[in-house]
This record gives sequence, C-alpha cells and structure tokens, in this order.
Amino acid sequence: MKITAIRFAKLKVPLVTPFKTALREVSYIEDLVVLIETDKGEIGYGAAASTPVITGDTHQSILSVIKQFIAPKLIGMEIENLNQICQVIQSSVVANYSAKAALELAVYDLWGKLYQAPLYKLLGGGSQTLRTDITISVDNIDKMLSDCAVAVAQGFDILKVKIGNDLQQDIERVKAIYQGFGQQTQIRLDVNQGWNAKQTVFALQQLESHNVELELVEQPVKSDDFKGLKYITERVNTPIMADESAFSPKQVIQLLEQNAVDIINIKVMKTGGLSRAIEIANITAQYQADCMIGCMLEGSIAVAGAAHLASAKAQQISKIDLDGPALGQYDPVQGGVEFNGPAITLSDGPGLGIKSIDTLQPINDGIWPL
Repeated sequence: MKITAIRFAKLKVPLVTPFKTALREVSYIEDLVVLIETDKGEIGYGAAASTPVITGDTHQSILSVIKQFIAPKLIGMEIENLNQICQVIQSSVVANYSAKAALELAVYDLWGKLYQAPLYKLLGGGSQTLRTDITISVDNIDKMLSDCAVAVAQGFDILKVKIGNDLQQDIERVKAIYQGFGQQTQIRLDVNQGWNAKQTVFALQQLESHNVELELVEQPVKSDDFKGLKYITERVNTPIMADESAFSPKQVIQLLEQNAVDIINIKVMKTGGLSRAIEIANITAQYQADCMIGCMLEGSIAVAGAAHLASAKAQQISKIDLDGPALGQYDPVQGGVEFNGPAITLSDGPGLGIKSIDTLQPINDGIWPL
C-alpha cells in the first residue's frame, strides 16, 4: 500500500459550554484534518487542533509545514514501512509537533487497514473499553459547582478541575467542589502553569490541612520550571503531574531522573505523534512512573488514536483524560471511537475504525501533490 496524495479539510464542532483554562477560552472543537490517500483506494485519517499557547502550532502553520517540508518526502512510501515513515516525519522539520502528530495518526490508521486489524490490537492488545474524566472549566464557584453536578448526573466519577487564574479564589473553588463532590468523585486539578512553586506549596498545604484529598495536580508552574516542580513534589503529599513540561522523551527522562514529578501526561499533539508517545510510555515503565493520556480539545479523530494507545499501553497509562469529543454538541465522525458519557468504546474496525465524517469542509488548495 503506497502513499499517493495528502489532502486537507477542516472540522468544526460547537462545545456544549465554553472551555476555559488559565491559558485560553474556546467555544468550538476545531480540527485540521489530514487525509492520506493510497494506491489501494484506502484513506488514513489524522487531525490536529490549533494550540498556539501550548504547542505554538496553528492550523495555517500545520498546513504549510506539511505541504512544504514533509509531504514531498512521503509520496511513494510504502505503509508497511511504518517506522521508516515515522522517522521521515520526525526528521523533516524541528518542532511542529501537531503537524507531525496529524500525519502519524493517518499513517497508523492506514497501517491498521493494511493488516485489517484495529490499531490497539496491532500495538499489543488491550481492553476495548476505557473510562475518561471530564473537564470542569474555570469560572465562578457557583458555575463550577453547577457544571460538576451536571457531569456527575451524566455518570462521570472523575472531575478534572481547571484553575490557576487567582490563587485564593482557586483554593476556595477547590474546597467548595471537594465539599460538594469529593465523596462521590475523584478530583484532579489542572493549573495550566497558573501558579509559581511557592504558591503551589501554599495552596496544596492549605487544601491538605482541610482534608481535601486530590488525585493529582497537573502542571502548576511554567513549562520550563523543572526546579519548581521538584520543589513542590518534595513538600506536598498530593501527586504532581507534568504536562507542558513533558513534550519529548528527553524531557520525560530529565523529570523522572530528578524526581521532579510523580506522573507524566502524554498527549499525542505534544509528542509529535504516536511513535514518540509510545516511546514515552516505555520510558515511564522503566522508571515505574505513572502516566495519564490526555488531549488538546481535539475531536474524535485524534482522540481515537490516543484511546487505542491507552488500551494497548494500559500497564503504563492508568489515567484517561480523553473527554474532548464528549464536550462537543455532537460527534461528526462515524465509526471509530464511541463516546457515551465517561465510557469510551474502541471500534473493532481496521486502524482507527473511522468509516466517514459528516460536515467535513475540504480546503480548496489543500492537496499534495498539486
């Protein structure tokens, strides 16, 4: 099965409620979709979100990088040479992780179709069902409590609470949410780099003194503040997780060698694709460190790839944060991964299992070769 062309399209889905963090606020899931065509008539699906404040990538930059630097090297390559294709994708340009991720997702989808097997089975096998948390956006306390109540009524028993824009108010938010829902749910905090190290220690010691038991706190400090993460980890009981600090395998090794964090958050858009995500999962296994699999508010194309990885690497990835599609008003992707409240069910179709995509908008000049 040989790559013959690469096409691009856009997919936009309105959110049920705006997604608010310490870094950004968005109202839609917006993906750039990459479709890799082959001489056998098969199409591989990949996608990437625009996250300039996290990865530095925009849809325009993703499109330009693929067309100018990566696509010319992929045309004519055989899908069976998966590792070689991934190496070409990774080495064609530095950074640009989301562009690489979208391409790798489509290639892995085709790899599954080549061998007529779902991706999670080719990656080692695992459960066909997963259970995700749901994100509670940062807002006033009453709105956050209301959002928590809705989530619990939908069957979610793990809440990922976004905070980080006001230290004292953050403490009060968490105390109120824990008082209301701490007995029936696990609570994860995501600070999105909103605090510094001393503020984090102060906040967590305050919460711990009020018997607030959190499953973890995600990325409280700036992404390059490894010393700050270590300072926090040494002074609190609550597990600390690296997200924006952990893009590459090298960063993950540095964090774990320094005992700077307890948990690593793997995101396909950060790692640059499934090949590096698999590498990071294997590294954490060597250090006996825990992992979460997360997403960047992508739709169900990209999240399907992450879900297949989570199933195959369940011994390393014990925490699932793949709620992006569940936050949308509808899912335009037919086949693939099914989202039903907190339950994620993987298709047994080949590759990612995607059959068709509704409301897909082709980009007029978005095909290579021209």
